[in-house]
Amino acid sequence: MAPYAYPTSVRKSSVYLPDPLKAELAALAGRTGRSEAELIRLAIERLVRSGTAAPPAGTPTAPADSAIPPVGPGPRLVGVGVGPSDPDLVTGRALAVLRAADRVVAPSTGVDAIGRAETVVREAAPDVGVDRLVIDIRGDGPARDASIAAAAAGVVAYLDRGELVAVALLGDPNVWSVFPRLTAAVTAARPGVPVETVPGIMAFQELAARASTVVADGEEELTLLTLGDSDGDGTRRLEPLLDDTGRSLVVYKGGRHLPAVAAALERHGRLGHAVLGENLGLPGGRTLPVAACADRPASYLATVIAPPPRPPSTPPAPPATSPTPAAASAPVTGPTPAPGPAPAGAPTPAGAPTPAAAPTSAARPRSAGPPTPAAALTPAGPPDPPPVVGGTPATPVPGPEAAGSVETGGSISGQPGRGT
Repeated sequence: MAPYAYPTSVRKSSVYLPDPLKAELAALAGRTGRSEAELIRLAIERLVRSGTAAPPAGTPTAPADSAIPPVGPGPRLVGVGVGPSDPDLVTGRALAVLRAADRVVAPSTGVDAIGRAETVVREAAPDVGVDRLVIDIRGDGPARDASIAAAAAGVVAYLDRGELVAVALLGDPNVWSVFPRLTAAVTAARPGVPVETVPGIMAFQELAARASTVVADGEEELTLLTLGDSDGDGTRRLEPLLDDTGRSLVVYKGGRHLPAVAAALERHGRLGHAVLGENLGLPGGRTLPVAACADRPASYLATVIAPPPRPPSTPPAPPATSPTPAAASAPVTGPTPAPGPAPAGAPTPAGAPTPAAAPTSAARPRSAGPPTPAAALTPAGPPDPPPVVGGTPATPVPGPEAAGSVETGGSISGQPGRGT
């Protein structure tokens, strides 16, 4: 019997996987340049941190969330907006694409420098690894173009491996980002590669929320602009826009020109409601009125919102109140006749005044039968002269004055009316 021969090579990383999955894992490792062990580790990390496990085979599962569209396979280039800087503002769709990508890259000023987009991805999706695209954002035109060309060459190499490449970008990939220029260079080298974008929240939206500022309302127009070095003190393009009282302005990258921008806003009556946001979502970030920081420059990525002059908001008018019917508040009555004699033996009601002694027959009113009710009393002709008792006219018993209807011209029940 021949002795057992131990295998000289074993793929320890995938020894427990079925053969079809081993083949797929090997193909993915070849496309991405990562080892099978690293890919397995990433998959386990995602599973453990998600807190969920795949159901057993044959278990019915709920359909996928239709709000997050699936991402196509590589080779494909996707620009992913990761918001202003706060990881809580990364959308669910952005996270899904970042985790589905074979390669996630982010712009950086150097191979040893962590860019803001990479920082957001690290906090929002710590299970996702990020490679850096070095881009010169401060140099002149030729230096910047050369850096973008070099970054595009690296992306093309990933695409040639069949990878799904996601580019993480601050804000939105279609608004003042490097993605359009990077895409132009990539598609020039690989014209058929699919390109997609995932929208992201922009800094001015977060600033408006933090400062409780309405950016645009009604028929107002909204203009977004950047202030570069070619603008002198920063107001060359700003001044004509401020003349339009129906236009709201959002100013990006104008931190160095903040004192001049604040002076222009004050000249046009906009300084009082203008707000500034700086490093939102980062340590040391702040949101404050422009007037409170107008004496010195702000950082490069500071954002300013300058709404147009608006009339002060008017509180809603109180609901209309129907006037109180006159009969319900004060009935109209005529003179009250003197009380007649109480029946013999009738007790006096508690709290009622004791009636005076009945007048003599000479002092009785000349009427027959029971007293006329006050509501039906209608004087006919001139009033009778006061009766004479002992040669002196008797003073009639006074009755309450007739109450008129409630006056509702300018107010109701003493409350100011509308417009007061």
